[in-house]
Amino acid sequence: MRLLFKRLAVVLVSMTVVSAQAVADADSGAFTLQKAIDFALENNPEISIMQARIDQADAQLGEALASFYPQVKASLSYQHSDNPAQAFAMIIAQRRLNFNSGDFNHPGGIDNYRPQVTATYSLFRGGQDYYLSQAAELGVETSELEKTATRHHLINNVTAAFYGYLAAEDAHDLSLRSIEAVQSELDQSRVRFDAGTLLKSDVLSLEVQLAEAKDTQIQAANAIEIAKAMLKTLLGLSADHDFTISENLSQPLPAEPAEFELLLNQALGQHPELKAAEKRVAIAEQQLNAAQAAHLPRADAFVTYGSDSKDLAYSSNRDNVSAGVMVEVDVFSGFATQEKVKKAEHELRAAREAARQMRLRVENQVKTAQLRLREALNREQVTSVSVKAAEEALRLVKEQREAGVVTVTRYIEAEVARDRAKTRDISARYDALRAEAELNQATGFWN
Repeated sequence: MRLLFKRLAVVLVSMTVVSAQAVADADSGAFTLQKAIDFALENNPEISIMQARIDQADAQLGEALASFYPQVKASLSYQHSDNPAQAFAMIIAQRRLNFNSGDFNHPGGIDNYRPQVTATYSLFRGGQDYYLSQAAELGVETSELEKTATRHHLINNVTAAFYGYLAAEDAHDLSLRSIEAVQSELDQSRVRFDAGTLLKSDVLSLEVQLAEAKDTQIQAANAIEIAKAMLKTLLGLSADHDFTISENLSQPLPAEPAEFELLLNQALGQHPELKAAEKRVAIAEQQLNAAQAAHLPRADAFVTYGSDSKDLAYSSNRDNVSAGVMVEVDVFSGFATQEKVKKAEHELRAAREAARQMRLRVENQVKTAQLRLREALNREQVTSVSVKAAEEALRLVKEQREAGVVTVTRYIEAEVARDRAKTRDISARYDALRAEAELNQATGFWN
């Protein structure tokens, strides 16, 4: 228990030092995606928690291996008795037997002090110690795989939040440009209305569009703050800490994903959560072996060294040594051993089903991520074409309106169509980048 407290204290101190260093690093410059990922892996509390679990599994392994070493204990006992048989035995052990002294039937009260050192060694326990040590070793490997899985989830979440922030920034900039364009058109329309060359309805239509553009801008600004708050949580920063994002808007689009069978084979070979589930099956098998081994006999060797005296004075004339081997077997334990075996069998069955469920989940994750990436890439191809078409349509409508051929309503429709096309293109682009991160996580790419 003290060792556990010491480990926790070390973890807490290291987390404090890392947090102080993290704040200093966060102030050192703008975050790129890679810097944000590296920062989160160093500073996110979840990683420290998983490391503490690895240390805990290490301690459990050390505890299991302790059974392979001799056990040495020191003790001091005191006994007082006027029972003739016990008193006679104490006198003999103290080397004070004298047939001419006293009445052995009425010895009076006898005191006996016995300091003693005992060493025991387990010769055979049916393999229980071996099986439990193997289970503990697998537990360490499982904890390391769980930490790897946590790192993958964190990388994916940081990537999604980072691109979500950039998408919100793009949408916000687009809304500001839309407000500026509509405001300029509204100012010109008011001049024309005052001159009597434009209808009041056209001015009101532009005012409605301006209000819609401002509403979109408010939502986009709020989306930026939400994305930033999510990034702060993932990076392990406090809510009042401010930081900047390096707006690298020239991120290349991901490549077309590979075929499903190839991606699935990659995932089955290295996905950390699937590997951890398989390790848990192996742990349950070892624990079942240990439970079944309890039916076998157990053999222990022991040796004791001590002395008996009527006071605490030590003398080599009164010391003694005992050594031996003890073999025991449970003839009837109230069905406890059988029930432990049944429990281990049920745990093994549950572990196997959990591993099968994890395999199905990984298959679904890979397939879903592959489809989302393909969908986003196809959408981006379509939306990039629609943006060009919408911009050209807006240019033509603007020229026609300046020539008085079309109404302001047609111009508004073209403006809205252009903005929507750009919004869809931004969404498709960043959806593709986020889908690539999800596919990397699903296949265990970050190993």
